[in-house]
Amino acid sequence: MKNKKKFSKAHYDYLNKLHAKKLLIVFTQISILIVLLIAWELLTKYEIISSFFFSSPSKICKTVKELMTNGELIYHSRITLSETLIGFAIATGIGFLVAFVLWYSDFLRRVCEPYLVVLNSLPKIALGPIIIIWFGAGSKAIIFMCILIVIIVTILNILNSFTSCDSQLIALASSFGANKFQIFFKLILPNSIKDIVSTLKVNVGLSWIGAIMGEYLVSRAGLGYLLVYGGQVFNLNLVMTATVVLCVLASLMYFAVALFEKMVNKHFK
Repeated sequence: MKNKKKFSKAHYDYLNKLHAKKLLIVFTQISILIVLLIAWELLTKYEIISSFFFSSPSKICKTVKELMTNGELIYHSRITLSETLIGFAIATGIGFLVAFVLWYSDFLRRVCEPYLVVLNSLPKIALGPIIIIWFGAGSKAIIFMCILIVIIVTILNILNSFTSCDSQLIALASSFGANKFQIFFKLILPNSIKDIVSTLKVNVGLSWIGAIMGEYLVSRAGLGYLLVYGGQVFNLNLVMTATVVLCVLASLMYFAVALFEKMVNKHFK
């Protein structure tokens, strides 16, 4: 007869406490957001702070409704989201491949590391005029700016993870006749999964920064364009609305990466 009781009562109590703690954290996060929104609305309503300079939740909701009605919100959000996703995917993919090549070749790594550090410290906005000349005033320039901001960080973070693997384990695998590819896929890559996922999380924010920075420079459409246009005409409701939409889209992208992290962790358990 099979024993249906897999866990003890103490274990179930422990799991229930963990679940309750997670619910409490989520409840607290939502409560803080609601309190901040209510305080913001009340402060502008009673003119403690100026709604002209700070807008208000009600005005933002009204602006969102107007932009949804005329289709501008979907149009501009779609453009920025597509530029961000393309830049994120290309930069992450190329960055991973370059990190692998530099890990594989110690000579190349020693040669390239100083250049990578210098490129990472370079203010990317300074390259804006050059990027516009190379790619024109369009989506290509914006995507390239996004890639430029993300790729160096990706290479450095993933390469550092690859090279931090236990050298004794690598030496042991080599002593059993494993070649570099076998060492990478059987030892280095599984050991670096957490760092790779952490890099993806960082890249989410950097890719949005790159896309908006690019739109600040050259775009005639997108959420960055709405931010610039709203500032030029002193329409702070439009600026705050575009900012809120950016926060929502960036959060959704981050949650997608977090979901991917859970799937990866289950696979490598």
